[in-house]
Amino acid sequence: MERRKFLKTCCYTAIGLPLLAGTLHSCAAAIYYAPVTKKSNRLVVRKAAFWQLKKDKKTPRNFVLVKTTEMDFPICLYKTGPDTYVASLLRCTHRGCELNVGGGMYTCPCHGSEFSIKGIVLEGPAETNLKTFEIVSDNENIYILQS
Repeated sequence: MERRKFLKTCCYTAIGLPLLAGTLHSCAAAIYYAPVTKKSNRLVVRKAAFWQLKKDKKTPRNFVLVKTTEMDFPICLYKTGPDTYVASLLRCTHRGCELNVGGGMYTCPCHGSEFSIKGIVLEGPAETNLKTFEIVSDNENIYILQS
């Protein structure tokens, strides 16, 4: 590689990495942990958690994360329709890494497994679907039934 090309590549990298880090940091800020209460074997999340106020405008969230002190991994509660939800444990079934949420799927940062928002394996090495939970809802709340 020519010296000039090498220096040019290094300069672009030095400028680009901080910009990329800032972009990734702002994406992580979009992850929202919903307040949750526990009643017997149910986790209760208010439907209002799926709305956020941005610049005096109410905008919907596609998903919220739920975590309690008893849980090793969060649960992702994904809104799939006007009043339908799916709850999946964010623990990869391959080696037990915590999954990332984004782009309409779950991805494993450890070995690259991918899962649909319904917890179905899309890409290995994982071979088993995610643990999902039964959901019941009323006008104000969503109930995640734990077994």
